[in-house]
Amino acid sequence: MNLRLDTKTLKLWPNFIDHYIAHGKTIQSRAIVVQKKTGMPVQFEITGNTRKSIVALIEQFTLNSYDYLFKSRIHSSAHLSTRQYGRIVDSWVTSIGLDKTQYGTHSMRRTKPSLIYKKTKNLRACQLLLGHRKLESTVRYLGIEVDDALEVSEQIDA
Repeated sequence: MNLRLDTKTLKLWPNFIDHYIAHGKTIQSRAIVVQKKTGMPVQFEITGNTRKSIVALIEQFTLNSYDYLFKSRIHSSAHLSTRQYGRIVDSWVTSIGLDKTQYGTHSMRRTKPSLIYKKTKNLRACQLLLGHRKLESTVRYLGIEVDDALEVSEQIDA
């Protein structure tokens, strides 16, 4: 399954399919979730390959618009929990021979913004993608060196 998931976007998946990611039989290219911790809305892309995977999942399990996209194995909960998701990621990481202490849901969350920053030096774009209120939080989160951050800041002010 080619789905970009992390502990913050996981808040999306327990919701009903039709509510966030689909309009009828069309999977949206973008979705918005409200982060539980901050209450801030964060928009993220659902790539073409991910949309195909979602359609395949919906068809495979004959899900309707009021079903959960990822159902729990535990009968007392209708949807996958953050903890269950973390265990799944751990098993994926281990299955390809990586150290699960080095790779997890949080490092997956950081990957795309880190790549965007390295390519564009656009801190604001990273801030928006991560849903941070303060630019300083994004700088710390991405591990950007102070000199690098100041250089970028000077370019933006010019």
